[in-house]
Amino acid sequence: MSELLQGTGYLSDDALATVTFLALRMQRPVLLEGEPGTGKTALAEALAQALSIPLVRLQCYEGIDAAQALYDWNFPQQILHLRALEAAGGVTRETVAEAEQSVYSERFLSARPVLQALQQSPAVLLIDEIDRADDEFEAFLLEVLSTYQVSIPEYGTVSAKTPPVVVLTSNRTRELHDALKRRCLYHWVDHPDLDQELRIARSRAPEVSETLRRQVVEVVQRLRTAESLQKPPGVAETLDWARALHHLGAAELDLASAAATLGALVKYREDVDRVRLALDRLLRP
Repeated sequence: MSELLQGTGYLSDDALATVTFLALRMQRPVLLEGEPGTGKTALAEALAQALSIPLVRLQCYEGIDAAQALYDWNFPQQILHLRALEAAGGVTRETVAEAEQSVYSERFLSARPVLQALQQSPAVLLIDEIDRADDEFEAFLLEVLSTYQVSIPEYGTVSAKTPPVVVLTSNRTRELHDALKRRCLYHWVDHPDLDQELRIARSRAPEVSETLRRQVVEVVQRLRTAESLQKPPGVAETLDWARALHHLGAAELDLASAAATLGALVKYREDVDRVRLALDRLLRP
């Protein structure tokens, strides 16, 4: 599994590769928890690419409900369809039932991500930041992930011929319910160590010089462990910072270029101020 993911440019450790392999073999969802920027979403993208199947993404947010995840009916098109039938003389008392049935066909069904994944299976269904949704939405997901089918009253039951590969991610802004966790294989995704992050940087940012890559990764590693930041930089920020420095023509990290590109690394004003004050110390070997 590590080699399969590596072929897409995604470098995983043995533990993550193992849980991903088991999720595929056991047809179980995998729940990835961890700090933002640790590669949780990227795993789903890499899986879809490695398996050559579609990626369907459901971005969770506060207030999302089942309808926004499942389906909706294209009401304006349904009205136009009925008017067209009426204008053509196709709607009579005897054909009202047929007309009503015709507007609830697949032609007017607007599939949302969960339904799309069931229809397109095999596919990778990424349920991103599930911790942003509420308890009711969790309960809905639990039901869908137990049967891999949904019932649409006007249309019928849609079942996946092959269960989609389901990846749920959480930044752990709240605790998820045990019932959902029991349905999934669980893995905590931590920030990579120095060697792992260097390997990722070489793979994802090959245009950056080796000297600059190493200096950037070393500074980021120190920031995560030694500085009390509101949001420690993730791997995505490491890559952005390295690329920003490269675009400025920097072959190695110095105080001026580092200070000028902090906006690629940290995203809170307090963090920018704190890092700027610590830069001289952080850049020392």
